[in-house]
Amino acid sequence: MRWRTIKKNKPSSVTPKRQISYALFWPRALGFVTDIFMIGLPISILMMMVFGHEQMHSATAMDVIVHSDKARLNPPNPIASITQITLFLFTYVWLWHRWGQTPGKKLAHIRVVDATTLENAPYWKLILRFIGYFISLITLVGFFIGFFRRDKRALHDLLSGTAVIRND
Repeated sequence: MRWRTIKKNKPSSVTPKRQISYALFWPRALGFVTDIFMIGLPISILMMMVFGHEQMHSATAMDVIVHSDKARLNPPNPIASITQITLFLFTYVWLWHRWGQTPGKKLAHIRVVDATTLENAPYWKLILRFIGYFISLITLVGFFIGFFRRDKRALHDLLSGTAVIRND
């Protein structure tokens, strides 16, 4: 028997690399929009119950940034704004850490993982990812970077070291 034949038939002790299926833009967008309603609506109702109905009609952060008339006439309550962002942060980060997905991501069959281990990401990376959402939102380009990358990671994923994979 030839050495080449023996070597070719030898069982390999190296385990094959797991094929990663990264989530595309549209399932991610579906998950994001769904989460705005499934997470955002209850938080908004809670904020309205705590801070009053008038708070829902006050100026938004964007009104303040662009110095609109609405921001001068009806400024937002900073405590209400900070409370609302904090509730969103705790909700998203806890769901990402616990199950790797929010209700919208579950609907889209995708999950957030640590980019290197492909396991649920640690809290600090998920907090960075949440902050990165705002940076992606401000630039708008941040959400669309994934179109040009093989791993489909957006700016907030790159900043935090996370990835969104298909949950097959």
